[in-house]
Amino acid sequence: MKFFNKELSWLSFNERVLQEAADDAVPVIERIRFLGIFSSNMDEFFQVRVADVRRRIFFSKNDEKRKKNEQLMAALQEKVLLLQQQFDQVLERVLAALADEDILLLQADQLDDDEQQRLRQFFIEKIRRFVVPILISDKTPLGNILREDENYLCVEILGPQGIEYALIEVPCDSVDRFIRLPGPKRSEQHKLLFLDDILQLNLAELFRGMVPFQRLRSFSFKMTRDSEYRPSDDIEQSVLERMEEGLKQRIKADPVRLVYDKQMPHEMLAFLSDKLQLNPFDSLVAGGRYRNTRDFAKFPNYGRVSLEHRSQPALMHPKFERFDNVFDAIQASDILLYYPYHRFSQFTEFVRQAAYDPKVTRIALCIYRVAPNSRVVRSLANAVQNGKQVTVMVELQARFDEEANIEWAKELTEAGVRVSFGIQGLKVHSKLLMVYRQEAMTERKYAVIGTGNFHEGTAQVYTDFSLFTCKPELCNDVQSVFQYLEQPYKTPVFHHLMVAPITMRQRLSALIDEEIEQAQQGRRAEIFIKVNNLVDKKLIVQLYRASRAGVKVRCLVRGMCSLRAGVEGLSENIEVRSIVDRYLEHARVFLFAHGDNPQVYIASADIMKRNLDHRVEVACPLTDRTAREDVVQVMEMQWRDRAKARIVDAEQKNVYCCAHEHKAGNRLMRSQPAIYRYFKNRTY
Repeated sequence: MKFFNKELSWLSFNERVLQEAADDAVPVIERIRFLGIFSSNMDEFFQVRVADVRRRIFFSKNDEKRKKNEQLMAALQEKVLLLQQQFDQVLERVLAALADEDILLLQADQLDDDEQQRLRQFFIEKIRRFVVPILISDKTPLGNILREDENYLCVEILGPQGIEYALIEVPCDSVDRFIRLPGPKRSEQHKLLFLDDILQLNLAELFRGMVPFQRLRSFSFKMTRDSEYRPSDDIEQSVLERMEEGLKQRIKADPVRLVYDKQMPHEMLAFLSDKLQLNPFDSLVAGGRYRNTRDFAKFPNYGRVSLEHRSQPALMHPKFERFDNVFDAIQASDILLYYPYHRFSQFTEFVRQAAYDPKVTRIALCIYRVAPNSRVVRSLANAVQNGKQVTVMVELQARFDEEANIEWAKELTEAGVRVSFGIQGLKVHSKLLMVYRQEAMTERKYAVIGTGNFHEGTAQVYTDFSLFTCKPELCNDVQSVFQYLEQPYKTPVFHHLMVAPITMRQRLSALIDEEIEQAQQGRRAEIFIKVNNLVDKKLIVQLYRASRAGVKVRCLVRGMCSLRAGVEGLSENIEVRSIVDRYLEHARVFLFAHGDNPQVYIASADIMKRNLDHRVEVACPLTDRTAREDVVQVMEMQWRDRAKARIVDAEQKNVYCCAHEHKAGNRLMRSQPAIYRYFKNRTY
């Protein structure tokens, strides 16, 4: 078998996240937050990956393909159940470790009478106003009522007429999910409860006097829907109106998963399954007492500072600090930032200065995801007020950010920004900013080319490169990208950038072939790739060819990997590793030894068919020597990681690179702190 299934590979990646939660060497608050990340990832997996397999089963006209997808669905469900069992075991260990630090996540029946009474009063004063139970009848359209991935209690009401059911949404939008036990006493112990437990403790308070009952009991559950939607084809609607209409489909999309408390009575589970019209290909996942464990990602630290990662202040780049303004700094040389090691504020400062610099005439930007209160967007609005011509390409189909981007598009338009929506049928995923500045008798272009979104929030936790340059050869190509987005019917020419879907696939293929030729001629031949996902079969086959030709291939892949490394006769010269640590590894890098003349690219694209053929992506060569050195040093430090790197072998077993040494307390090479020290001590 040449390829590892990408959906199963995605679960293998999330298993690595779970490994971080299980690692006793990780600070305990970070461990419980990794459990939240695991849960959030799993939600998205069902919304996107499982939903896609489900559609392939239902709509396949080929019996063989349908059977193959049914087998895949069974394998996915089996792996999900195994991971859920592991999750429950790790959670139990993490809660015990928290208890050792006097942070107790308790259930209501673990409290004494006085504490329970205080919680009842707290419920009446702070929570009850947000809770409206829904009594479920035969006519209740439960599938339309449930909000995707929100936490619910199904209440069994035993009354004079038998058993009835009610629905309670846990009001996490209005009240914190984790409630610190209220009370006057000071204690070294920090007692916390789930909001869910406080609701369960007060069920009688909710139903007394309204619904006759002899007994009440409740169990948690949540439902995940298919995230796919189809925008309207009505040509009389604007692009924004079609997107808004399409997004409404997601609210009532088909369920693909029901996750429930494993203690839930069989009759209640059958009732919910029937009301939601679940079929054999929808996943029923039994778990612990609580749902929406993604909220663990925001778990508060009431204990010592050492229970979290040590603070690591982001760095100013020395090249920016030497000049009075960003433009003079970039004129002196290219500047490469690596977030979150470097401050993202250096990018926002560039946009801020461009917004009021009298010499700046035009600004163009691609938006895929931006922060809720984006300083970047605010500066663009200010630029319009200062008489600049501002154009923003907003990608309306950025998954799960569609609604936010629709609102940004409206706000920017109202501010006088010229807003465009790219090319129909292609997502614009490139990370580009262009500034035009009148200097003496000439117009100079400045560009920022990145691997990640211009997002103040994610730049705190995602590792991404961002190149600031005014080199004409690069800036002219960036200008051609923006022209292509405006006029896709014209065939653009790119001399230096690799741009998908026009030249990137062909250029990557050619670069791999060049390494094969180098190997055949007895010269140094190496390929070093860092991506989020490596699943494009055509390029994987080429990497197999390179391996057989003697090219040394190294890959750092955070997420899905369909390439099967280290297989005799296929990929002996290929090694794949994956790093999961404090920061999410998000940068994409393509490095080709090319004899002794290495070529290094930073890119917005993963090696996936969707990125190479159905998105507008950019890969930029690093021609500045110090920028190239920085990227090579980062890549090599990550390859030497022995604390957080796992081997992604042909079976994706997730074995640590130094499994025999990977024990709490061992001082193994850990790349992320090493990279921080590298940039902190770096002189230019």
